[in-house]
Amino acid sequence: MGRGPVQLRRIENKINRQVTFSKRRNGLLKKAHEISVLCDADVALIIFSTKGKLFEYSTDGRMEQIIEKFQRYSLAEKAVSETETVSQDSLSNNCVIIKSKIEALQKKQRHLMGEELDSLTMKELQHLEQQLEASLKQIRTRKDKVYHDCIAELHQKEKLLEEENSSLEKLLAKGREKEMPTQQMLSGQQTQAQTKPLLASTFMVTDSLTALNIGPPGVEVETPEALPSSQTDCSSLPPWMLNHSSGC
Repeated sequence: MGRGPVQLRRIENKINRQVTFSKRRNGLLKKAHEISVLCDADVALIIFSTKGKLFEYSTDGRMEQIIEKFQRYSLAEKAVSETETVSQDSLSNNCVIIKSKIEALQKKQRHLMGEELDSLTMKELQHLEQQLEASLKQIRTRKDKVYHDCIAELHQKEKLLEEENSSLEKLLAKGREKEMPTQQMLSGQQTQAQTKPLLASTFMVTDSLTALNIGPPGVEVETPEALPSSQTDCSSLPPWMLNHSSGC
């Protein structure tokens, strides 16, 4: 049969307790040395017997350095824990304060909107009325300022448009003045071109009437000199000229 589990309780027999302490102490010191060497760890072990006798072990005999390191670490950990506790407390307090402020602002907003006024006293109502009148005054002042700014901006735009319009009119007038000589030259050329065919046709009609001894009414046409008989033969004249020929 194997050995059963040992109950962890104080050994009542003093001799057995002393023997067990000696064995376990040596085993614990051995384990501390092994873990220090195998794992390259800083190990410090302090044991006090029931009679107050000290048994210790430290890596390379650096007990004081290891203890100082332990104290620094414990103090830093304690400060961090205290800071976290304080920060949590401050955060909770800030949350409560912010929540109360939000509720107060929401209540004030409802009062300004004309809601939940039953709980207000006469003095509070008067104060609320004064606040609303002051707010309306500021709103009207701001509205009037915006109106004036808009009107001034429109006047400025109107002035700019008028100046632009006047400059465009001046440019248009200069362009017309430059185009007038060209148009006059073109109209003169067209008049001359139309007059030349009329003069040519007039000369042709005059020549024909002169050849036929026909003139305008009341105007005597000079009779040309007698042509040779070979040229005044009636047979050579066209029919419409027979009535006007003298010898035919």
